[in-house]
Amino acid sequence: MNSIIDMNIQIRNIRPGDNAELASIIRKSLEEFDVPKVGTVYSDPDTDRLYQLFEETPNSCYFVAEEDGVLIGGCGIYPTNGLPAGYAELVKLYLTSATRGKGIGKMLMDKCCEAAKANGYTHLYLESFPQLAKAVSMYEKAGYKPLDKALGNSGHFACTIWMVKEL
Repeated sequence: MNSIIDMNIQIRNIRPGDNAELASIIRKSLEEFDVPKVGTVYSDPDTDRLYQLFEETPNSCYFVAEEDGVLIGGCGIYPTNGLPAGYAELVKLYLTSATRGKGIGKMLMDKCCEAAKANGYTHLYLESFPQLAKAVSMYEKAGYKPLDKALGNSGHFACTIWMVKEL
């Protein structure tokens, strides 16, 4: 396995031309892990317009990871409707299958934590699935704690794991 030091990884802000490739990475990931399509980011129309969504929404941001100039995934923070004051949601952390397990997801998550703090958030909330066990384990190692129910109104009603981290 390559270490993160051996790879040429760049983390940058999302650009308009990233939409189609990110939507493809997200949907392929959910298909790979047999995650429900309805009630998830898979069927969310905003998945096809991530640049516009984050550009139009104050106090949100989305970062993409590139390896040697090739887009390999992304992650963002978003002020989801209905979250408690000071909370943002860690959203759409997905990587290509070939790049998982190399520390890139953690790099993206850490960048989002920094951005959340810079935007004045006190907590990050996330939603996930048991099928994404490696991601859930990464969240736990990063200090996310399980919740008994969903917070806010993401519209992703099929999610069954909810977690929060104090920043």
